[in-house]
Amino acid sequence: MTRSDAVVVVVGAGGMGCAVARRIGVGSTVVLADVSEQSLETAANALRADGYNVVSHAIDVSRKNSVAALAADAAARGSVTAVVHTAGVSPVQTTVDAILRVDLLGTALMLGAFGEVIGSGGAGVFIASMAGTMASLDLDFERRLATTPADQLLELPELSADAISEPGTAYAIAKRANQVRVQAASLSWGRRGARVNSLSPGVIATSMGEAELDGPHGELMRAMIAASSTGRVGTPDDIAGAVAFLVGADAGFITGTDLLVDGGVIAALRNPAS
Repeated sequence: MTRSDAVVVVVGAGGMGCAVARRIGVGSTVVLADVSEQSLETAANALRADGYNVVSHAIDVSRKNSVAALAADAAARGSVTAVVHTAGVSPVQTTVDAILRVDLLGTALMLGAFGEVIGSGGAGVFIASMAGTMASLDLDFERRLATTPADQLLELPELSADAISEPGTAYAIAKRANQVRVQAASLSWGRRGARVNSLSPGVIATSMGEAELDGPHGELMRAMIAASSTGRVGTPDDIAGAVAFLVGADAGFITGTDLLVDGGVIAALRNPAS
């Protein structure tokens, strides 16, 4: 049963975010946030037209004050029962610096801010990527990605302009950082009686996914999809279903882990002869 004062926060008003809001937002106040005010209002109005109680909130996840304002707004509206962070950029869309600020720092700031306001019994899901699962990083580097204070995170030497030359590398590092940082944050979330997990999608039929398929690595991505056991691109509803499980009561003993939702791509890559 949904609490009358329940607040569900969804960051990212794209395909995944809207599917998630529709799946878990019934009967709650949905605080929908995005950096693009035009996209935000279009998505919020569509949800309102379908009967959802939606509050729109413009946000820049790479700015601490902006993230803190979102957390304060959500907490003032009731008990924050779910936080789902879907916002991000991909290698074909932008630069190394933007990926590190949005995908890496943005997640760290969201984890910290909502770890201070999430309600007891609440749950968070932070979208990472199968690219993070594929990344092979030094264990000490992973530890520092997981535990370095957010305001010092981009100062790590491995994240300098000299160390990362192209967006694909930045993306893989950022998404692996999302996975390990969520794991570390589950301890502080747990002290509030809340859970938090990451979810790593494969190729999903969103505008970002389509851009990647049309990009320089599109042929390789199509080959990976073809080799997978499902043989298809994922849908936003596939992700929304997994999110609904992770924030729901059936996942009450699941926290600090990553759920890979890739249609079997990683399994195929690791077992090419099967």
